[in-house]
Amino acid sequence: MTPAARVETAITILDDISAGSPVEKALTGWARRSRYAGSKDRAAVRDHVFDVTRQWRSLAALGGGETGRQLMLGLCRRNGADLEALFNGATHAPSPLTDIELAGGRAPMEGAEAADIPDWLWPEFSESLGKNASQAARIMQTRAPVHLRVNLARTTRTDATHILAEEGITCIAHPAANSALDVTEGARRISQSRAFKTGLVELQDAASQAVVETLPLEPGMRVLDYCAGGGGKALAMAAHAGVEVVAHDVAPQRMRDLPERAKRAKAKITIVTPDNLQFAGQFDLVLADSPCSGSGSWRRAPAGKWQLTRDGLDDLLSAQTQVIEKSSQLVRARGVLGYATCSSLNVENTGRTSAFLAAKTNWMQVSSNSWSVLDGTDGFFVALMKRIL
Repeated sequence: MTPAARVETAITILDDISAGSPVEKALTGWARRSRYAGSKDRAAVRDHVFDVTRQWRSLAALGGGETGRQLMLGLCRRNGADLEALFNGATHAPSPLTDIELAGGRAPMEGAEAADIPDWLWPEFSESLGKNASQAARIMQTRAPVHLRVNLARTTRTDATHILAEEGITCIAHPAANSALDVTEGARRISQSRAFKTGLVELQDAASQAVVETLPLEPGMRVLDYCAGGGGKALAMAAHAGVEVVAHDVAPQRMRDLPERAKRAKAKITIVTPDNLQFAGQFDLVLADSPCSGSGSWRRAPAGKWQLTRDGLDDLLSAQTQVIEKSSQLVRARGVLGYATCSSLNVENTGRTSAFLAAKTNWMQVSSNSWSVLDGTDGFFVALMKRIL
């Protein structure tokens, strides 16, 4: 495919997304219909689509509207591309730009539009990130870094770096966590690498790894990953010698790949379904990585910020309150509850823990940590609370 053909393909996919198709479904549908497209073509089209989705509002301003063609025009303008070369009317390429299109478009308005944040959410986002809000929003308009977690139960970060380098994957240590690597070259080779297939490394954001490093994990402890999802944090906890790890999720299908991943990592994790959780007893440590807006990881799943509504956020706050309440009941006396989110919004973070602690006289806060995209990671939050009685 030519660069122009890739732009035309992205236009078609973006129109599907505008019509209601989820991003991944639209991309997968195109890929299945387009067996002729090579891996580089698919990657380039995917990058176009995700770049636009991250910057939908500001690119609509630059391109003069929200059709796929206008959005891609906005992206090409932002990137300083040769518009005449891309919109050239050749086979499989976009038709030439009209005089109206060439004259249209404008600079995004300062604030929510330029930041690519919904208007209703901008005040909360700005208050949560303070003076860093605009800078954080600009970073969130770009692609997320690729991070790996080194399985320290089986290798060292230095050795893992050398093993990956042998297969053309270049990494540097990430300061957020002792197990974290920042992939600087060869990211698309990771899933086929020996280090990945043998469980020496796992894909996991550095801040997600840092959350686990804040936990007071010690040999002999019995710990529960209450909202395990895919199980990344459960695997990270299981890398600590002598720690018994139990994984649970209200939607057990999210953990369907966890047994295979644990086998690959040579980690022991017990999976408990919601029906059996009541028989699991109490734990020294419970980590509740709660459902949230995902605002800290919108670079990876940018459609989420456009789908989130005020009512939807209120529903999440209610769910988070329930998660803290239910998971706290599984913590034994003098045990620890870790409440975490991948959100950058105070209302989902300190807002939830403050409300919980205000209502519970037998709990105290031990620590609170947060990371933002300014740290070169996703946005994450974790608070540790100890049960006194």
